[in-house]
Amino acid sequence: MDIHNLLDRALDLQPLSIEEGVFLFEQAPTALLMEVGHHLRKHHVPHNYVTWIIDRNSNTTNVCIANCKFCNFYRRPGHEESYITTIEEYKQKIEETFAFGGEQLLLQGGHHPDLGLQYYCDLFAELKELYPNLKLHALGPPEIAHITKLEGTSHYEVLKALKESGLDSLPGAGAEILNNRVRRLISKGKCSGEEWLEIMRVAHTLDITTSATMMFGHIETNYERMEHLVWIRDIQAQKPDHAKGFLAFIPWPFMDEETLLKKLKRARNTCTSDEYIRMIAMSRIMLPNVTNIQASWLTVGKQTAQLCLHAGANDFGSIMIEENVVSAAGAAYRFTANGIQDAIREAGYIPQLRDQQYNFRELPENIKQQQLDRETMIVD
Repeated sequence: MDIHNLLDRALDLQPLSIEEGVFLFEQAPTALLMEVGHHLRKHHVPHNYVTWIIDRNSNTTNVCIANCKFCNFYRRPGHEESYITTIEEYKQKIEETFAFGGEQLLLQGGHHPDLGLQYYCDLFAELKELYPNLKLHALGPPEIAHITKLEGTSHYEVLKALKESGLDSLPGAGAEILNNRVRRLISKGKCSGEEWLEIMRVAHTLDITTSATMMFGHIETNYERMEHLVWIRDIQAQKPDHAKGFLAFIPWPFMDEETLLKKLKRARNTCTSDEYIRMIAMSRIMLPNVTNIQASWLTVGKQTAQLCLHAGANDFGSIMIEENVVSAAGAAYRFTANGIQDAIREAGYIPQLRDQQYNFRELPENIKQQQLDRETMIVD
């Protein structure tokens, strides 16, 4: 295999094989991968804007029977720290989100053995009745698989009912690494990789937009990383013409602080900034049919995320008013609305607020006022 021949094919938007992806990831210089990733970014997203969003990542419950070895957030059923979020708590969280200028709730939780389809349909319908303009970016394929199993029905019926109750879009949560060798070792209680992909395929037939993720840097091989990307690409290629399918791909490194994987000495986070930047570039190269690639500043920090904007990424994600799961494993970075915009400008781009569908939004008046106040302070 020849590096330049493979990269020329990538620039022509030709799909590369798993083996070709591994070869590039292991052999191509970082600067060259960044250059090609950036060129492809300009093809897919030709403007000079880098998008970001204001939302809140809240949890329906921390009760979970999946027992993932990388998760510090979950509690077993009956644990003294277990909870199910109440409507009053949701109201407070949503109103705070609106006050911050957000319009979306990223709503996820554990595999609670007693929360079935009716619970989520009632919850979504009540939240939409209380807040008609609220966008629900909710659950994820493992939770859909769990609900389907509880109900003894199909993915299609579960997703259709949730959409009719108010679900706007489906996050790409729980993908981790889609190869089942890895899943058996780190997240045995979650759905298989095949089921994750099938749920996304069904969501696309229902015109539910989705995102896709990858948590890497634990026990997976480079082959399994590239395999993951190819499988995402294949599902995107199967979407109906009327569907947007995967709107974005978000890779992030495994956060290992106090996780069972690290305690058992089975895995630890050894992902360097260079490796993360290379994975961003490879995501752009291997996914010619996914428009948006997001840099995970939450897990890699500001400076690495800024470099990713020159390696294929065009989105900076959310300021995350609230986030519990990844933070519980050691992700300590934070951004304000002003901070995330400053970081984008420092990287040479124009910050642009978006919604979940990647439509541009006007900055809310309170954020505009914060910027004016800060500029006035600087002048004074």
